[in-house]
Amino acid sequence: MTDKKNPEEEVNWLQGISPNENMNRRGFLQKTTLVVGAAMGATLVNSLPGFPVMAASSSAVGKAKGRKPDIVFPVISDVHIKSNSNDNLDKFVSTLEQLNEIAPMQDAFVVVGDLTENGHTEEYDKFFSVYNARRQTKAASLVAIGNHDYWNGLAVQDAQKRFLEKSSMESIYYHKVIKGYHFIVLGTEDGVTEGTFSVKQIEWMADKLKQANSDDPKKPIFVFHHQPIMGTVYGSEWGFSENRNLFYDTLKAYPQVISFSGHTHYPLDDPRIIHQKDFTSIGTSTGAYLWLDAGRVQGEVPEGVNVLNQALIVEVYNNKVLINRRDIHNNDWTGEPFEISQPAKKNKFIYTDDRDKKAPFFTKDAMISLIHDKTTAASLAVMFSQAKDDLLVHDYKMTVVNMGTGKIEKEILGFSEFYKDPVPNPITLPIDGLKPDTLYEIKVIAIDAFGNESNSSLRVLGKTLMVKEKVNI
Repeated sequence: MTDKKNPEEEVNWLQGISPNENMNRRGFLQKTTLVVGAAMGATLVNSLPGFPVMAASSSAVGKAKGRKPDIVFPVISDVHIKSNSNDNLDKFVSTLEQLNEIAPMQDAFVVVGDLTENGHTEEYDKFFSVYNARRQTKAASLVAIGNHDYWNGLAVQDAQKRFLEKSSMESIYYHKVIKGYHFIVLGTEDGVTEGTFSVKQIEWMADKLKQANSDDPKKPIFVFHHQPIMGTVYGSEWGFSENRNLFYDTLKAYPQVISFSGHTHYPLDDPRIIHQKDFTSIGTSTGAYLWLDAGRVQGEVPEGVNVLNQALIVEVYNNKVLINRRDIHNNDWTGEPFEISQPAKKNKFIYTDDRDKKAPFFTKDAMISLIHDKTTAASLAVMFSQAKDDLLVHDYKMTVVNMGTGKIEKEILGFSEFYKDPVPNPITLPIDGLKPDTLYEIKVIAIDAFGNESNSSLRVLGKTLMVKEKVNI
């Protein structure tokens, strides 16, 4: 994943692309095929060759302008340790070792649910064997229960009992004060996927919020819960609906709340992973595999995303919180830290829904063409230069027009594959379900994370193959 830069910055766009993807104009055209003459092949319009891939420093945290933070703690979620596989366990080992290296003086360590795939004893034993061998003994362990931790066939109370015995937590929801900062850990109350937070638990949370606010109304209050609140962060459509408004309104009274949720597996790279309106919410990604939005040609779990693994490291300074996004799989940061200054003041919020009004754009040296060896009687594959945005190009919309009828035959969304390291440039997207021996015009526009669409587009003509007739011998 990448550190996205401002569109006006002069950067070498090739520096983050893998050797087999580094290509100039000649290389691009050699990899593609011009269709029905040059005018129907590679097309040049206002577009950008790609995302700059300039990873931030991998140095340790806790050195903001030479100042030492008041408190430092990592946050991870959705580790999903399995009984029949060690793939996620190996990722967990890498996560702990890397976080210890870059944050050697932790005050707490937080896991926001779904420690296990099914809440089996063997899975918990694997998790805590690895965790206890690598945890920093001076750091408080704060662990929340997730819906997967109930999926063991036990009654709810027995599943909770197993979680508490294995994790050594005092309850499925609890409150701790660490170096003067309040941590409120909530627990989903059953195995329902979207999450269950009862009125009783929310009223308990309200009491702890009141206590924290009375201690110091300017200090951030950290709240942790597995499922997100619907209508907040990227992916919160997977959040809970029962008692949602009561939960939200309880937090709403305290703008200094910073709420961390897991569950979605959505990547930290998307700027919507942090949300500010009445308080701050942030998603925590996953230690197992990514999940993404529905409706794109790559699918909700695209090929290759099972290797990806992310975490947060939170640094708290006097009246400021830095939330650092870490690509564990890439051993580096992704993007700049989110900075929350004066968290108790809503007029200081910058990560709001209306923060981005700038559309992505293509620059004049962009290219688009078809890949000859991927053309069939029912499909085409389009290769084109990535667009650029001040925050993140999320999608491309491809409009497919049948040139014989003049009608739009398909509209297709594809991810920019912003979640990959490095982001591929150029990118190739498939178009399936077409008619044989038919000429199409394909128009591509870029869409950023906030739905802004590029004013310019890339266009190319392509023709599907004829259906081969069967020859009877």
